[in-house]
Amino acid sequence: MSETVVYLDNNATTRVDQRVIAAMLPLFSERYGNPSSAHHFGAQVAVEIEEARRCVAELIGARDSEIVFTSGGTEADNAALRGVLAARPSKRHIVITAVEHHAILETAEQLEHEGVEVSQVGVDGHGRLDLNALANTIREDTALISAMLANNETGVIFPLNEVSRIAKERGVLVHTDAVNAAGKTPINVDELGVDLLSLSSHKMYGPMGVGALYIRRGTPFRPMLIGGPQERKRRGGTLNAPGIVGFGKACEILSQEGAAESERIATLRERLEAELTRRFKDAVVLGAAAERLPNTSCVCFPGVAAEAVLILLSEAGICVSTGSACSSGSLDPSHVLDAMNVDPQVAQGQVRFSLGRFNSDADINRLLEVLRPIVDRVAAVNFR
Repeated sequence: MSETVVYLDNNATTRVDQRVIAAMLPLFSERYGNPSSAHHFGAQVAVEIEEARRCVAELIGARDSEIVFTSGGTEADNAALRGVLAARPSKRHIVITAVEHHAILETAEQLEHEGVEVSQVGVDGHGRLDLNALANTIREDTALISAMLANNETGVIFPLNEVSRIAKERGVLVHTDAVNAAGKTPINVDELGVDLLSLSSHKMYGPMGVGALYIRRGTPFRPMLIGGPQERKRRGGTLNAPGIVGFGKACEILSQEGAAESERIATLRERLEAELTRRFKDAVVLGAAAERLPNTSCVCFPGVAAEAVLILLSEAGICVSTGSACSSGSLDPSHVLDAMNVDPQVAQGQVRFSLGRFNSDADINRLLEVLRPIVDRVAAVNFR
């Protein structure tokens, strides 16, 4: 493998910003008190956690008190679905989309085993949500709609303000998994109209193992984790102080620099797609006709085994994905592409390029230098 790594898999995780690491380090050695302790040493840490909470809230236009820290996006998704259902026991129906992250899909599947009815709403060939189908799926006993803000494979953005409008007319709560959208596109919970929203630090140049669930004030919710007074009794357990402080710093940086950063990354993505479609005449950019995140390019090379392309790129020191990191190793076709009715011959060549803060034109140059011979090599093997 090449010693120089070109990392183009930022939707899977991001490199932790050095400024975030600097903010976290003192919490491991100098200010290591438990923030729930009554003494001054612990209280100092509690103050830092509340500052981090303010930074997270500011990034999404929320109140500080509406932010509940979690272990990551998966816990936040689980807590959102289960917390609302537990608080509204007379309503035993939820609506999700067919292209949600596995944290939602598998939680919904488990809820079905527990007697909850789940309806899935589809998307069109460009990955756009079918709002008419969504409206027709709502029932009198619908407790919640969960629709992601942006798809982690294609980058397609859903109109959550319209989803919320439809839901509010029927008295239904709305949750959005914003894990892959946060930091890449502006988020304001009031403009979106959502009641709950999930975030994950490691998708935003912060540490792994920490995230947040936004719960709008007044939203019925019962905690999934109990055993202490932490987070206003909405999530028990000793807080991950270094992780939370790092998460807060990551959000602070994005609040200050995110808009300019997204614009620069969008320019890189546009150049990448222009070159790919010029050099590979049959390449298909999924979701190209839809509103997308500025960093995500999901490209299919028809008739080519994407897993082989990924392995050869990895040997050349280039990191990409064939879809969601949570599906890595699976030989099954992407559920997202299946929902979009992408031809199987096209879908098997799915490669996701997701750009980030630390990418440059040099990274795009290196990818373009090695990709043609790799795709040709894999295609030749497939042909035989």
